Amino acid sequence: MPDKKVLFTGGGGFIAAHVIPMLIEGGYTVRIFDNMTRGDRARVNEFIATGKVELVEKDVRYGGAVREAMRGCTHVIHFATVSINKSVADPHESIDINMVGNHNVFAAAADEGVERVVFASTASVYGDPKRLPMHEDDELKPLTPYCISKRAGEDMLGFYERTKGLSWNALRFFNVYGPGQKIEAYYTSVINHFIQRLRAGQPPVIDGRGDQSMDFVHVTDLARAVVAALESEQANVPINIGTGIDTSIATLAKILIDAVGVNVEPLFNERDVLVSRRAADITRAREILGWEPKISVEEGMYELVKASE
Repeated sequence: MPDKKVLFTGGGGFIAAHVIPMLIEGGYTVRIFDNMTRGDRARVNEFIATGKVELVEKDVRYGGAVREAMRGCTHVIHFATVSINKSVADPHESIDINMVGNHNVFAAAADEGVERVVFASTASVYGDPKRLPMHEDDELKPLTPYCISKRAGEDMLGFYERTKGLSWNALRFFNVYGPGQKIEAYYTSVINHFIQRLRAGQPPVIDGRGDQSMDFVHVTDLARAVVAALESEQANVPINIGTGIDTSIATLAKILIDAVGVNVEPLFNERDVLVSRRAADITRAREILGWEPKISVEEGMYELVKASE
């Protein structure tokens, strides 16, 4: 079998830490491309020690560095990005890193003739959904520079598919959580906040009635989807990666109360809130990737609580 080598941008991050062991097990070698400003250096060093992983500590904004790192790679996983919060606080840097970085990676991949690019997109490209579950063909209304750059990234992949035959899959991640998640993560910060209060013997505080919901997908399940997207026969489409289940904030609080094992009831902050709900239609993931989530939100939250003790 020919050597399979993945260029993994943003490979020092939370999700990458769960994907890379699966890649190694699948016979890939990995070249992490990450400026390591937010990366987990200790974890990356553990991967390097396997002899299957190397680190290129550079920035995706520099096209020459990306092209050099792309040489000899057969596959690409592009995760390098600026977060939603930071994109709102500093739109200029967000556009610089996300948009320029996307183009540098995709152009270099097309020129190198890689077999597949897997792009970390986001469910936030839908904006406020008009229906549940959310389908890949629904109208897109990205609301932040981060989300706009993800939609543009999908369109850019389509351009290189048409002009240079690039093969790609764009995974629209829903609300990813699991061991190793960042405390400040935009969509899962509520999990960390609830756990911290519960461990202090304090009840979780919920705005409104807790009807707001998210589609929480465990990082292990999501990592399996990334590898499947790298190897699927069908390609060149966006694919939702979620569970298809919308878990309300009130339900999440009850799950975490049980997981932490404290005898408290949630406090509801009575005020009007914008009730947003999310749930993925994962039909395409089933059909194209042969993928199904395996870890329920109850099981995953119990695991997360135990891992963070």
